[in-house]
Amino acid sequence: LNWLLQRLSVYLVIAFVVIFQPEIRRALAELGKQHVFATTQRERGLLDEILQAISRLAADKIGALIAIEREIGTRAVQETGTRLDSAVSAELLATIFFPHTPLHDGGVIIVDNRICAAACVFPLSGRDIGKLGTRHRAAVGLSEETDALVIVVSEETGAISLAYKGRLIRGLDEARLRRI
Repeated sequence: LNWLLQRLSVYLVIAFVVIFQPEIRRALAELGKQHVFATTQRERGLLDEILQAISRLAADKIGALIAIEREIGTRAVQETGTRLDSAVSAELLATIFFPHTPLHDGGVIIVDNRICAAACVFPLSGRDIGKLGTRHRAAVGLSEETDALVIVVSEETGAISLAYKGRLIRGLDEARLRRI
C-alpha cells in the first residue's frame, strides 16, 4: 500500500492542479490585488473616455462589451479577435461597436490604458443568469475566469451592466458606474 501511494502521489498532485486550475489562478491573482481604479490622472482620463463611450452607446441602444484587464491576463481571449494597439477614446469605442462595422461583434479588451483587441469572443458562463442574452453571459463568463471588469450595454434596452468576479450588477447609470 505504501509503494502504491508513493507512485500515485505524483499523479494525484498533477490531477489536482489540472482540475482546480481556474480556482488556483484566481487565488494567486487575489494575492496581488489592487484597487479597481487607482486615482492617477491617466487612469481618470481612461475612465472618462470609457464612460463617455458607454453613455453614447446606451443612449443610442447600441450593444457593447468592454473588458478592462486587471491582474489576470486575457491573452487567449485577445487572440480570438483582431489585434489593435490604440489609445482609448470614446469616438473609437463608439465606432467599433457601431452596427455593420467589421469589428462590432464580440468584445473589446483594454490592457494598460490601450485598446488591445476588438471583436474578441469571450467565454460564455454556464450559470443561469435569467433572460439576459449572449452578451451578458459572455461578460459574466470572462469575469468568472479572470479578474477583468466587463462593462455591458444592452442592445435591446440600452441598460448598462458591470460584471466582476462572476457577478452582474445591472441597471447602472454613468454616475454609479463611475463610483464603482
